[in-house]
Amino acid sequence: MSHTLAARAAHVLEVKHSRFIVHAAPVTTPEAALAFLAEVADPAATHNCWAYRIGGQYRFSDDGEPAGTAGRPILAAIDGQGYDQVVAVVTRWFGGIKLGAGGLVRAYGGAAAECLRVAPRQELIAYGELDIRYPFEATGAVHGTLGAFGVEKLAEDYEADGVRMRLRLPADRIDALKIQLRDATRDRVRFGMD
Repeated sequence: MSHTLAARAAHVLEVKHSRFIVHAAPVTTPEAALAFLAEVADPAATHNCWAYRIGGQYRFSDDGEPAGTAGRPILAAIDGQGYDQVVAVVTRWFGGIKLGAGGLVRAYGGAAAECLRVAPRQELIAYGELDIRYPFEATGAVHGTLGAFGVEKLAEDYEADGVRMRLRLPADRIDALKIQLRDATRDRVRFGMD
């Protein structure tokens, strides 16, 4: 089960006088992730390193830090916390003491991981759509069943021989809804739009 952030989150970490501020947010597109980066990145900071994961899509940037010491550890923190559809930006102000490659990896990855660990989570629910057709006399039974499933009606068309409806609901509940609709209408409901 994947999660995303329920809201934006932030975290501050200080390591050997360098200050790291993490900003993380839920996003559904790469464009939204880059817009969030543009919003929270501080041009006066030494580095604004970042990563995002949206399903199979991901990107990261070390923003001038040695290769592999910032963006990849931030992405590893996102993945390690079981998140999807999340962007994290870690802004660093250099404090005068070099951290070395291992220190940078621990600082960037650790700051991002701690931010995500304490952030409010929200379960990602996969939705599916279902098309149904039924005769007018089954309307009461259909509507009663749909109400019990918390279904969202996307379209409802009245035709000469009955009603066509397009529904949206959590994908893992579609099969159960089909069974309930068949039972409630004595098998007078049809699925698909043929």
